[in-house]
Amino acid sequence: MKIHIDWSSGVSLDEAYTLKSSIDYGIYQIYGSHPVYGHNVLLYIGKAQDQTFGVRLNQHIKWIRNQDSTNVRVYTGRISSDDFQDSDWDLKIDLAERLLIYTHQPACNSSNLNSLGEMPEDTHVYNWVDRGMLLPEVSAYRYLVADAEFENFDLLSTE
Repeated sequence: MKIHIDWSSGVSLDEAYTLKSSIDYGIYQIYGSHPVYGHNVLLYIGKAQDQTFGVRLNQHIKWIRNQDSTNVRVYTGRISSDDFQDSDWDLKIDLAERLLIYTHQPACNSSNLNSLGEMPEDTHVYNWVDRGMLLPEVSAYRYLVADAEFENFDLLSTE
């Protein structure tokens, strides 16, 4: 399954709390300061699936308000589709969140860091436009199959 995400430039927390319209659903990234990893690091990847970005982000208030909370930035990603009534939207948002967390290991995520769960190996996420520090594309195949198959590859020789 190919999942395309159109990312918007980072906004402040206060600006992100206002994202409550009918198109304000998808995946989000939170950047800020971390006591170990430093400033402007990827802290969290989450999804706003059943509630808007503004409502969902407000639920992070307890841990996101820190000594440097004025520099927190939120990137919002909307799942793209040619079909406005995409019947796979819920599945795409769930798979994209899990694969992005597993791949990028954000400092404050605790779920999906060590397991992809039941992830189809053909899941492929493409990150477009202002993707922050995310890789441009990630593939479940890389983590589910490729490592095991690599053991069977023959190394090329220059001789």
